[in-house]
Amino acid sequence: MEENVNIADLFLRGGVVNNLDAATPLEAYEQLKGKMNLPKNVDPDFLYEGLCAREKIMSTAVGRGIALPHCRDIFLAGEGDQQITVVYLKEPIDMNAPDGRKVDTMFVLLTSNSQSHLQVLSRLAGLIKNDSFVELLRNRATAEELAEAANKI
Repeated sequence: MEENVNIADLFLRGGVVNNLDAATPLEAYEQLKGKMNLPKNVDPDFLYEGLCAREKIMSTAVGRGIALPHCRDIFLAGEGDQQITVVYLKEPIDMNAPDGRKVDTMFVLLTSNSQSHLQVLSRLAGLIKNDSFVELLRNRATAEELAEAANKI
């Protein structure tokens, strides 16, 4: 297993979904089933169920208008299938974030194992603390722009 996950590659694999029109997290996850570029071994309905189940345990909102939806039990066949899909919502939605701010950006994580999953969460946490990276999100940066920024931060 690789020691460090390259988050820039994950942004490029997952891409960006713009202007997702949803009023709740569960609506967003339902729509994402058909909009994400999923690896062929991932059943979109199983992904939806996994995202909903995780959200019911505790909100994936982390503050600064950002949420990190992920499934507890879906792991991909290989590290080459890992991805982060960046989702820009048309209108912010309330996800009970710790700072009370509505979510306008989601990073939907798909990882191959728990170690990679934790590395991705840790790396994203560092990026989310970076004001210039968050400014890119507010300006709805492309996957390429986010990947470039992640390589510099």
